[in-house]
Amino acid sequence: MSNHNSLPPRRFSSTPPNNGSRSGLVPTNNVTTTEGVTVRARIDPTLTVADVVRQLCVNLKIKGSPSDFALRDDKYELVTNDNLRKKIKAKLDLKLVSAPNKEGREIAEKIRTRDLKTDMKLTLHTLQKYIRENEFAQEFISYDGVTQLVDIISSSQGNTLAYALTAMQNLMDLDYGWEKLDEAFIFRVVQVLSSSNSLINVCRPATAILKKLVEADPASAPGPQAGSSKGPAVVPGSVYRYGFTVVFEQMRKEKSFLETVVSRLGSADTAMAHMMLINSLLSHASDIRWEEFVSEMERFKVRKAVVRLMSQHTMEDLTSCILDFQANILRVTYRKKSTPVDFETQPSHLANIKYIWNHSKLIEELDDNGQQIKWRKLGFDSEDIEMEFSDVGVLGLECFKRFVERDPDFSKVTFALHVLKTAHADVIKQVVLEQLSRPAERRCPIAKASNEVVELLSEHWAIFAPGYSTSTTFQPFFLDFYRVHALATNFFLRMWSESGAASDDFSRVVALVRSQVKVALRSENVRPWHEVELDLLECEYRAVRDRQMKELELEDDLLNKVPVRNLRAKIYKESYEFVRQQRIQCLLQGAWFVIGIPSTSPLPRDSRRPIKPWRFMRLDTGLKYLHYVDSATKFPVRSGLEDLPERIEVAAISEIATGTCVPPPNVLRDHSDLPPTGPLLPSPLSFSLLSANEEQRSSLADQIAPDQSRWADWTDGLNLLRRDGGHVASKETAGFVQALTEIGLKIKLLDLSGEMVEIPSGLTAGLPPNTDFFFSHLI
Repeated sequence: MSNHNSLPPRRFSSTPPNNGSRSGLVPTNNVTTTEGVTVRARIDPTLTVADVVRQLCVNLKIKGSPSDFALRDDKYELVTNDNLRKKIKAKLDLKLVSAPNKEGREIAEKIRTRDLKTDMKLTLHTLQKYIRENEFAQEFISYDGVTQLVDIISSSQGNTLAYALTAMQNLMDLDYGWEKLDEAFIFRVVQVLSSSNSLINVCRPATAILKKLVEADPASAPGPQAGSSKGPAVVPGSVYRYGFTVVFEQMRKEKSFLETVVSRLGSADTAMAHMMLINSLLSHASDIRWEEFVSEMERFKVRKAVVRLMSQHTMEDLTSCILDFQANILRVTYRKKSTPVDFETQPSHLANIKYIWNHSKLIEELDDNGQQIKWRKLGFDSEDIEMEFSDVGVLGLECFKRFVERDPDFSKVTFALHVLKTAHADVIKQVVLEQLSRPAERRCPIAKASNEVVELLSEHWAIFAPGYSTSTTFQPFFLDFYRVHALATNFFLRMWSESGAASDDFSRVVALVRSQVKVALRSENVRPWHEVELDLLECEYRAVRDRQMKELELEDDLLNKVPVRNLRAKIYKESYEFVRQQRIQCLLQGAWFVIGIPSTSPLPRDSRRPIKPWRFMRLDTGLKYLHYVDSATKFPVRSGLEDLPERIEVAAISEIATGTCVPPPNVLRDHSDLPPTGPLLPSPLSFSLLSANEEQRSSLADQIAPDQSRWADWTDGLNLLRRDGGHVASKETAGFVQALTEIGLKIKLLDLSGEMVEIPSGLTAGLPPNTDFFFSHLI
């Protein structure tokens, strides 16, 4: 390479230099030409990139039209009019290279011919770097490059496949160019992920491609949708034409796909990518395939794999993915609870109830009036089995079935007999024999008890609405819902037996179980599982009763009545929706932040004040982009987006990481409204917007909020805007939802208690004794 560093620096300017100025006023950059010649040049930052390139071509006598050339920095990032000034002031080394549109044509031609002279890996490596650029992508697409790239993905292996998949992943960051990807391509990506021999650098882009396809459904398309009653219509030529159903149809063809994806959660190298794919699938599952998909995930024990990650993971990035998964499972649980049991149209529902009946070893009988006695033997109040599950839905049916599966002596349990395998087996055996001699009214209604435990656990984990989870910590016990239900139901049966309860004492035993559930499930994120088992298997009736009596002295029994619990659930939905809208309104209003320095990056060598330490951010009314401006000082920002020239696409944000940045030097001492922190310690009020590229995990923006409220507004608000769902990051937001719920509940109850209205524990709709009645017309 020739080097002319000894020559005087050349100056490229639209105006003659000021003779009275020092030469250092204009920074000097090294520029390397396409022939490998490096020169020093002083570039006027007021010029456009086209002007700089033209003057370089003229002064250095570069052959060819200036429009065929462009500038890139030493990391091959394209120099544009927006970033030219920043790169010049940073004195970055620049390279004069082929223009993006010319590169797009040339690379499309290379992967089309694929002759022996072409280094395909190098070509694809270049392609994956440039494909995100609009000029390059448009030319590459127009020359049929996408079709050729798909062909390479279909026929290659190893690193060549990895480079091709990464190029496709990067292309899909654009909202055009990949709308013709067909089912064969999707199935090929599914096959790649299903293979146990796939390399890590192959799995990551393949996972990201499927995730992007799942999220590219018509409902996610920007702008108004003129859809029919069946849902948003597919806009011709749009990439928003795929979605969950399209991807899942190809997943079903490869039987080992989901099992392989779940198994890779145990690998630190692939856990994050696969967790993000699972979360995306859960949050976008269609109504048609929802039950089938969730059943498959349960069959491959995805919850167990995530619980294992909670205790083993060392990557901080996984925390956000795990909390997202918890929020998705809460939505799944709520949907099951609110889905009615239907034995006529749902074969799986009928199979579950038949399993329960067959394992009960009971015989259907007729009472003295000739009416059927079947489901009442299991502990239901009536023979209308679908109505019995009306409050707990499919979740209650599945919990009851899982309870039967876990208990080898279920046929004895149906008579309120449950042999606990503990050191007190002889004592329990005596209790069992004693129960056998009791009349029917003294037997515990096991089915009713099971449903009541579902209600208690739903209340404990706030499964009131299909929205986001208000938990800011790990909930491993919640992810093991069926196991907790089985333990709590066993506890219910034991309390019934030890307290000598009768049918009229059902609500009293419920109160005992509610009290013990709160104790057993306390501090869920730090307690080991064996302590939960100990609290529910070994705790004696007298100790539970004594504690519950003390609790009754401190709380109002009115709050535990079923109508009040239902009222709380309704107010909870209203409260979190109110807080959600408030958070989003804060984003629409905008706020000032300090631009943070990632804690993993080296601090600037000098301690001078940054040129632009402040950033104002605002969400657009379409909820698609975050617009912002960096500034040396705070200034009154006008409404709208005129003062905010930069923007970040919300869809490109895969995670809102917190506690990631340190403040820039010498900003804290000048502004008392910044959060106090050491110069080298990450601020607790900092957060970063991480890109959707799982391989690089680059940050789109790093900032520090001025106070806790602003931090909670933005971290939670941004989480709630993500396509793949979200979780609450701050205890402040979770506390607001709970506080509003309790205040709203107490206000409603004041209306009733002020009128001295008695709230019953439950209402039963009695049947009329005959048909000798008519409906009166009200005037």
